[in-house]
Amino acid sequence: MSLRARIDHLVTSGTFSLDGGTWDVDNNVWIVGDDEEAVVIDAAHDADAILAALGGRTLRAILCTHAHNDHIDAAPALAEATGAPILLHADDLPLWKQTHPDRLPDGELTHGEAVLVSDVVLRVLHTPGHAPGAVCFHAPALDTVFTGDTLFAGGPGATGRSFSDFPTIIESLRERVLTLPPETVVRTGHGDTTTVGAEAPSLGEWVARGH
Repeated sequence: MSLRARIDHLVTSGTFSLDGGTWDVDNNVWIVGDDEEAVVIDAAHDADAILAALGGRTLRAILCTHAHNDHIDAAPALAEATGAPILLHADDLPLWKQTHPDRLPDGELTHGEAVLVSDVVLRVLHTPGHAPGAVCFHAPALDTVFTGDTLFAGGPGATGRSFSDFPTIIESLRERVLTLPPETVVRTGHGDTTTVGAEAPSLGEWVARGH
């Protein structure tokens, strides 16, 4: 029996700001659902573009992999336009408040929680390191994990700025991401997709050379 749910993808452009610096960035926005309903993973930069990609579907939730501004800057506008709740891990509230001091998220994501949309489950994996409340969303039925900035094609996310820690991200990857089936497709917050199996061999190299 085939699944109704599918994964749609768009790239939005804007800026990332932290610790006094600002950089131009392109962000992956992932939409998971069917013809009737969907969730958005990381409402980045352009609420109108995300609305257009939804195409009139009911938005059940706006899921945040973490609260760096480039991943959440369009979330309040998208929530206002659709009525969908914004969900974030509580450990990232200090980061969230840097971008949206007057608008809190609508609910908390917790490790192990199941987010249901269409006929698939997204399982929340708390993966701190890039940010304290960073999470990944594992969709076993779609052979996919959405990693935000925790894992990219080529290695772990950056840990050189405030709120981040290299040993913590390595432990998160070792315990909660690289234990997934090797064929699992890794859909990242920026750049190309990869697989768990492709990234697993390089983990030891990253540990050895630091970050």
